[in-house]
Amino acid sequence: MRCQNKPKLLWLQSITCNGNTHSFLNHPDLFFILSHFEVVHHPVLDSSYSMEDVIAGIVPCDILILEGSFQKEGFLKSGVEVSSIIKHYANKAQHIISVGTCATFGGIFKQKNPETISGFCFNAEEKTERYSTYASKLISLPGCPIHPKWLSYVLLMISGKNKVPIDNLHRPVELYGYTVHMGCTRNEYFEWKIDTKTFGLKEGCLFYETGCRGPYTRGSCNKILWNDINSKTRAGTPCFGCTEPNYPQESLFKTKTNMGIPDKIPLGVSKRAYLTLTGVAKSFTIKRFTERLMEYD
Repeated sequence: MRCQNKPKLLWLQSITCNGNTHSFLNHPDLFFILSHFEVVHHPVLDSSYSMEDVIAGIVPCDILILEGSFQKEGFLKSGVEVSSIIKHYANKAQHIISVGTCATFGGIFKQKNPETISGFCFNAEEKTERYSTYASKLISLPGCPIHPKWLSYVLLMISGKNKVPIDNLHRPVELYGYTVHMGCTRNEYFEWKIDTKTFGLKEGCLFYETGCRGPYTRGSCNKILWNDINSKTRAGTPCFGCTEPNYPQESLFKTKTNMGIPDKIPLGVSKRAYLTLTGVAKSFTIKRFTERLMEYD
């Protein structure tokens, strides 16, 4: 029996690894979230309409979720250009959500052919020709993959008819209004310029030598924890900057420096202020930071 009053949710994929689909399936309250909508089509979940119906253009759509990099021509499903399918439903939808960095900015798949592959409304930071048509409907959720609760936040805000405040790249401010660095358990080590120099340990900062991009990557990974307990930096792995338009970058595990100074300074800090703070911090030796937090076998 068809749901008459619930918003109709259509999830379409283009060039993708399915990472955002699988991430969302791990949401602890998945079926509660989906109970607010009629899932008219999803690539994995049972839904009201088949992919053949989607291609035929007969599926109703209030909320369009896009996963995967966008290619204007040459990417087909059942002999039909995926770009034309997406355009058809983007015109019908009241809301468009780009899930993942590929759908938002182009992401990893953009590296295959930077001239023809992009996000739906953004090509890295540049606006695509589709932007002016769909900007009023667009919410961007970059991440590789997204945290499942990022999507549930947006969906429940829409379901409750609440406005989602967004930044200039259409990312929800509640999720991307601060950096991954905020909430990181290694912040004291960062402040005193003590690097871990390796991976997997609880002690030390990952910014100075091992490539962590947390201080200039917008995201809530250390606020909304993965599986409610962890994040890359808590596990001893540097942030890759996967929510940013320039992801992926080279040398993920190495901090580029100029004469020992990180090439990129944390967001909102001038180079002069940073160098001053660095000089002061390095003049101190704090015994607590020279010790292990726990014994390792």
